[in-house]
Amino acid sequence: MGFKIGLLGLGTVGTGTAEILLDPTGRNPLLQEIEIYRVGVRDTTKPRTVDLPSTAFTTDLEAIATDPDIDIVVELIGGLEPARSLILKAIHHKKHVVTANKAVISRYGDEIFTAANEAGVYVMLEAAVGGGIPVIQPLKQALVVNRIQSVMGIVNGTTNYILTRMQAEGADFAEVLADAQRLGYAEADPTADVDGLDAADKLAILASLAFGGRVKLEDVYCEGIRQVSAADITYADRLGFTIKLLAIAHRESPTDNPDLLQLRVHPTLVPKAHPLASVNGVYNAILVEGDPVGQVMFYGRGAGAGPTASAVVSDIMSIAAILKVEEIEAQQFNQQKVDVPHPLLSCSHQHYCAIAPMAELNTRFYARFLCNDEPGVIGHLGTSFGNHQVSLESVVQIGFQDGFAEIVVVTHESREGNFRQALEEIRTLKAVERIPSVVRVL
Repeated sequence: MGFKIGLLGLGTVGTGTAEILLDPTGRNPLLQEIEIYRVGVRDTTKPRTVDLPSTAFTTDLEAIATDPDIDIVVELIGGLEPARSLILKAIHHKKHVVTANKAVISRYGDEIFTAANEAGVYVMLEAAVGGGIPVIQPLKQALVVNRIQSVMGIVNGTTNYILTRMQAEGADFAEVLADAQRLGYAEADPTADVDGLDAADKLAILASLAFGGRVKLEDVYCEGIRQVSAADITYADRLGFTIKLLAIAHRESPTDNPDLLQLRVHPTLVPKAHPLASVNGVYNAILVEGDPVGQVMFYGRGAGAGPTASAVVSDIMSIAAILKVEEIEAQQFNQQKVDVPHPLLSCSHQHYCAIAPMAELNTRFYARFLCNDEPGVIGHLGTSFGNHQVSLESVVQIGFQDGFAEIVVVTHESREGNFRQALEEIRTLKAVERIPSVVRVL
């Protein structure tokens, strides 16, 4: 009895995964029954740090997805294609799949999980969100009895690193981003990270699991951190907040419409006493709130070879454990194995979640205005907000920038649509030069 793995990709995470599988000493004994059978790479002649026979390597990735001897295909090549096609090919050939590919799952999860359910196989994705932080399996198993109200967190280490350094050093975004790229914490093309796209991919996956419905990626509101300035971070600090890029999935209250979800990624002023406010650097944290469990937070490194490989091998182990039980039962009762997936590990929901429009969101706002230094400006701002039923918690004239008075406003909880209408009216005021930043407040 043993389980053969087909590994697609031997980059940073693939190498970390292979190292764990090849060194089972001191780990769960089931690892000794898992064999790396084939490894798909671009170049078979490239030197490797893992001790595998040369015959295990191939450039024919499709052959791994269709090999009848392979039980589990582990997709670690990243990107959309050929990853999507290889995953579907493996499923078609009755192979279980483990992937760390959040982009593929968030965009093609509907197609992939439908195919997996029809084939009676598992698609496991613990490593797709939060690196080594165990959050996918808890949402599918340990927390499944709860009525989840919200899932929110810091799920992108690059942006959290940038914002942490901006706060510590008083530096602007562009300066810190350039240094982060030099140090390898940010990609040469940082778009997916700093524009919130990576976090949106992850939120779509988390929301689907937490709320038991499929999520279309285009329904996730997405806003990045490019517009966050050193000034905003300084003023937030004075007001008792820190700025974080949060991914938020929230169920509407039972008195409103409990079937509607809010799905959004954006910079957020987080009160310093909040658990997420102290999550700094490249660390991730995901806060789940449900009934009856209350609040549960998952915290750890959200990326890197070790943490991500840990999550990948955890998924491999989960599948291997179920396959082992099925084999034992088949031997004992002389029955043919039946392809009926474990109900807590498979993805069985078919409907799509209903998503509330951003205009209906009720939240607090922070806004910074540059205005002509003349009497009555603050009164004009207050009037415009009042015209649209936006109540102000505080209005403070901080000082001057480029010859203009700098005014910071924090609102009480307001409807986003009303707040945006107020801003449009304010932009028409002659006394207002511009509105450099608007940030939602948690």
